[in-house]
Amino acid sequence: MSSTRTTQSDVIQAALHILNESGLEAVTLRAVAKRLGVYLNTVSWQVKTKSRLIELMADTIFSELSLDELPEQPEERTKEILRRLRSVLLTHRDGAKLVTGTTVYETNTLRIGDAIISALLQLHLPHREAVRIFWTLAYFTFGLVQEEQGDSVAYSDSKLQKTLATDEYPAFSRVLTSMYEDSFDDRFEYGIHCVLTGAFQLVDNNEPGIRKGK
Repeated sequence: MSSTRTTQSDVIQAALHILNESGLEAVTLRAVAKRLGVYLNTVSWQVKTKSRLIELMADTIFSELSLDELPEQPEERTKEILRRLRSVLLTHRDGAKLVTGTTVYETNTLRIGDAIISALLQLHLPHREAVRIFWTLAYFTFGLVQEEQGDSVAYSDSKLQKTLATDEYPAFSRVLTSMYEDSFDDRFEYGIHCVLTGAFQLVDNNEPGIRKGK
């Protein structure tokens, strides 16, 4: 066993190495201890539980997102932060799967959320609408990246295309070609554009003049 003092950062970095090599299911306290060459109790002392380890891993991934040199225009700033968020999630195997479902109130996580909400508030949105849009954009981004990082074989499988092309699924048959034209980049950009544009329109229709400073 290693005689070197093990820090919380050592545990998190070892867990991230396991994540990138073998996926989220392989991340356990015992696996981290084995990688570090320490006793299980040493790892448990630093992170307590696997759930806490996952939270700390998520926040460490978020720490890789830079908020430097963002666009001044709030809508474009919001989009750019989301692009960077997607990028850091894609950098790590199962990155979105790890983050989804965690409740992380750590410095880096809150820093990113605060930056997005700040940009939305600068668009003169009511507080409730800004929060709703924030959650919608977050859920969309995490969900899309999780699909992007998942097993994509079934999506492009010729058997699936043949199945959808039958008379049993007439609507799918009509749009089958279009379904395979867009990349995940295309879907992401279209999705965040629709969320923001649609939200602005709803606010303007329901509360005319409230975004008078837009």
